[in-house]
Amino acid sequence: MRRLAGLLAAFIMVMTSPASAELHTDIFIDGTTGKLGGTLVRVENRDAPVAVIVPGSGPTDRNGDNSLGIRAQPYKLLAEALAARGVTNVRIDKRGMFGSAVALANPNDVTLDDYADDLKAWGAALRGPQPIGQAPRCIWLIGHSEGGLAAIKAATMEGVCGLVLLASPGRRLGDVLRAQLRANPANAPLLAEAEAAVTAIENGRPLDYDRMTSILKRLFNPSLDKFLRTAFAFDPSEAIATLRLPVLIVQGGRDIQVLEEDAARLASAQPAARRLTLPLMNHVLKTVFSDDPKENVATYGNPDLPLAEGLADGIAAFIFAR
Repeated sequence: MRRLAGLLAAFIMVMTSPASAELHTDIFIDGTTGKLGGTLVRVENRDAPVAVIVPGSGPTDRNGDNSLGIRAQPYKLLAEALAARGVTNVRIDKRGMFGSAVALANPNDVTLDDYADDLKAWGAALRGPQPIGQAPRCIWLIGHSEGGLAAIKAATMEGVCGLVLLASPGRRLGDVLRAQLRANPANAPLLAEAEAAVTAIENGRPLDYDRMTSILKRLFNPSLDKFLRTAFAFDPSEAIATLRLPVLIVQGGRDIQVLEEDAARLASAQPAARRLTLPLMNHVLKTVFSDDPKENVATYGNPDLPLAEGLADGIAAFIFAR
């Protein structure tokens, strides 16, 4: 937190009074395969910085919720908090899902590069006079979890101010998945089979779905094969090392999905990056006061809990300092 002290001071100087944000407005842009949808929260200052909030893995919508049990609305809360601090922002739906459903008939038929291409489309659209009523010189990419990987891939495009990586993996996804599987003792009977599947994907070998244990077919669903193979090949630490942009790496101490190890690897690869560690924040950006996994997971379904203290302030301070 000390490393952000100067940034927070700069933020206070810039934000002498709260910005007034307009209502959430649904917007659409042209992507490479069809219309992409998002929600804009615009502040009154036409010179305000503009950020894109990039969603994480699975069927996660622009608010940060999904059908797998997450109802915490972390992206909606973050969007509102950033707007209150003077940052215009757009939170988006991924290609083939929700407001971007028309862009792809099969939402699983994507790659990490496809998501990066969509961010490039958002960047080009938002830097024009429409659809947000201002034309910023550049935009900020705020990627959460898997969304951080797409943000890193898209960071070399023209017009990116910098990156904010929220709970983003610093290891290859295969290594992250192995660690998550090993962390749960209940996975012990399936661990060898699951790890063999991860290794097969990494090495480009086909999976034998006919012999695979049924519960693992959910994780290694044949429809996800294309995405998994491209995503497992991406090394975020290697990629971030080549960037010459401002980067803020945000990690929660109560995150049970992406670990401090990931943030440390990203920071090691990009020594110029800023770090923001919030000891009580979990993966859905909420505060957890104990190490009890049940208490942690309970926050995933509670939209009434506020964002972790210091998160919005830290991100806004980083943006305004640059």
